[in-house]
Amino acid sequence: MGKNQHVVKNSDQWGVKGEGNSKSTKNFPTQKDAIEFAKTIAKNQKSEVVIHGRDGKIRDSDSYGNDPNPPKDTKH
Repeated sequence: MGKNQHVVKNSDQWGVKGEGNSKSTKNFPTQKDAIEFAKTIAKNQKSEVVIHGRDGKIRDSDSYGNDPNPPKDTKH
């Protein structure tokens, strides 16, 4: 299983940052674009996308790995 990918506010842009990394892998003008990029990485690494709001708090997450307790929601 690879690193979880965090979508975080980075100044006036949104960044995708691998868990434990100090710098963003890539920055985007919108959160939506950053989430799509993070999903691609997470699917390849069988990891999770953790989406942070403007305030830095986690607002959502999606697992693309071998989750032992998969969620029952169907929002994505």
